[in-house]
Amino acid sequence: MSIQFLKQNHQQENSFPETSLLLKAESIEKSFTLHNQGGVKLSVLKNHFLDLKAGECIALSGKSGSGKSTFMRCLYGNYRVDRGSVLVKHKSTWVDLPKLAPHEILEVRKTTIGYVSQFLRVIPRVPALEVAAEPLLELGIKPEIAYQKVAELFEILNLPKRLWHLSPTTFSGGEKQRVNLARALVVNYPILLLDEPTSALDSVNRQIVIELLEKSKANGCGLIGIFHDEEVRLRVSTKELTFD
Repeated sequence: MSIQFLKQNHQQENSFPETSLLLKAESIEKSFTLHNQGGVKLSVLKNHFLDLKAGECIALSGKSGSGKSTFMRCLYGNYRVDRGSVLVKHKSTWVDLPKLAPHEILEVRKTTIGYVSQFLRVIPRVPALEVAAEPLLELGIKPEIAYQKVAELFEILNLPKRLWHLSPTTFSGGEKQRVNLARALVVNYPILLLDEPTSALDSVNRQIVIELLEKSKANGCGLIGIFHDEEVRLRVSTKELTFD
């Protein structure tokens, strides 16, 4: 498995200085041992690299099973790499994510790396407003301010007010995805990881999310995403990292 060179999307040039590096992944290797299949070792990532700067959006592309989601989870610290480093600029200090203790990874996630997965982990009986406000509340933001910020995003994302105080347990896929997006976008993370952020959305709400992501880039956020929707990928990404 190999990775092609990054390709610049000429629709948008990065206007931030070269010193605005946010994340640097080097020599990433990851394999899995299939214990229920005789201990077979499956190599998924081998010698993978990535540099992310402020205002960029790097699209991870490639066929299913090529390692995109595994790479994304390594960048977030969900998977420990077998080899390599994931250097993250956290509060003006560089940290190597694979070398951090679990509680230290959680601290990095609080303020530095946001993640939008395809699926919202629903907590029974917890209202959507509280689910989306949780990252702000963990930062010590006053509840009334946190809920107001979330409400503003819910309005932008066209999430009906009748749902705000209900648990997302019975929400549609698109409604859950909008709660998930609000949860990530409500914090001004320097780095945002996106795993199919518009997969369950209709065309109107997809356009709204594109505009929100463009605004995040303009404010200096660096994005890394998996976008199977070609329109979203072409509109949002500035570079493309291709997995063979």
